[in-house]
Amino acid sequence: MIPPPFPVWALAALLGLLIGSFLNVVIYRMPRGMSVVLWRSRCPHCGHEIRFFDNVPVLSWLWLRGRCRDCRAPISPRYPLVEALTGALFALLALRFGAQPALAFRMFFAAAMVAVVFIDLEHQIIPDRITLPGTALGLLASVFGPPGLRDAALGAAVGGGWLYLVGLAYRKLRGVEGMGGGDVKLGLMLGAFTGWQGAVFAVLAASAAGTLVGLGLIAGRRASARTALPFGSFLAPAAVLALFVAPAFFSWYGAILSR
Repeated sequence: MIPPPFPVWALAALLGLLIGSFLNVVIYRMPRGMSVVLWRSRCPHCGHEIRFFDNVPVLSWLWLRGRCRDCRAPISPRYPLVEALTGALFALLALRFGAQPALAFRMFFAAAMVAVVFIDLEHQIIPDRITLPGTALGLLASVFGPPGLRDAALGAAVGGGWLYLVGLAYRKLRGVEGMGGGDVKLGLMLGAFTGWQGAVFAVLAASAAGTLVGLGLIAGRRASARTALPFGSFLAPAAVLALFVAPAFFSWYGAILSR
């Protein structure tokens, strides 16, 4: 794929910054059962409405020096981080896949995964309001572009089914929950968007990353072998990475096996 000209990825980055601003609303409100479309944003400390000129992605946080204009309470650095991360992901997606209709669906998927990461890290939940409509949209998108409906349906079955079986086996062996229902539904969604190769890659990569982090925490005496880690915060980034590298990874792996 020939990379698109500068304006395309620049516009994608700008769109990502704006979407990232909305994702901050989703990350804060959705786990609390609040509407993500009604009411203007307010400072959670003093309740003042956020002025439109204080709502510019990344820049507002910088010129306010990370504090509310009215009460001077600190504003979490998560806000500019989410905005910058979403902008960077949208630019990378535009560079990788070019200006094609499927790009919009991939951007939606990446944005949803950003929201999942930060919600799961803070609340240890993955909202059904993201994963269930997301799975349906992934299957619908596959009718019009890659990975194709058949591969998307297989990917959803692999992603969701694999995690369900892992959780079931863990519960039988250890007597405690090892995989939440939110993780299983996230597996459905990522498989619908990335196909079976993406689902396999994402689960393996997330498992490896989670294991390494868990071992590091145990070695540092900050966790025990029974400490639950928010697996969605590993699975969602791995799913986005799968969009870029899963096909190449399986081609490389297949070439090794064929030697």
